Amino acid sequence: MPRIKSAEDQCLYRMDANQHFGELDPFFVDQVDVQLIMEQWESLVRLTASLRQRRVPAHVLVQRLRYDAGRLGVALTALGRVVKSIFLLRYMGDVELRRAVLLQLNRGENRQFLARALFFAQQGELTVGDLPGLINKASCLSLLSNAVLVWNTVQFEKIVAQLRSQGHTIQNEDLAHVTPLLFGHVIPTGAYFINHPDLRG
Repeated sequence: MPRIKSAEDQCLYRMDANQHFGELDPFFVDQVDVQLIMEQWESLVRLTASLRQRRVPAHVLVQRLRYDAGRLGVALTALGRVVKSIFLLRYMGDVELRRAVLLQLNRGENRQFLARALFFAQQGELTVGDLPGLINKASCLSLLSNAVLVWNTVQFEKIVAQLRSQGHTIQNEDLAHVTPLLFGHVIPTGAYFINHPDLRG
């Protein structure tokens, strides 16, 4: 669920020109072509199925629609406006939904902070031009991020078990607010022990 910035500047679209929504009327800028959505519905379903079954990569589909949108592309835009309008109305009227979106955003940003800390070379930019090289670097970064996440989770579990064995009360509800994406203890360049006994000649 996306976070909506400047909700007051967003546009809403009505499905019926005769519908009125009181004080929200100024936010409804136009009407969606429902007939076009119905006309292209089967094509929209096939399009969705292709994406879900990964028969067509999303970026290829976007490129095709960009250069040859036709009625399907216009119908997709109209459907997107309907979905966005429904979400915006829910977002503006539901405090719990806004909290859930903010929590999701914070977790996503924490994941990005971890990735930036691990991918310290070249200022965290993927400078390789070829697709296999990009996929390789992204996969390695994902592997490293997941390794930190698993390590932190295991350590949290050990600490909580130890504290509970010592008689401390720790509620599971409180643990839900603890993030395993901490990285202050991670040394991305590694640690070298030059004077280690096993390394002496």
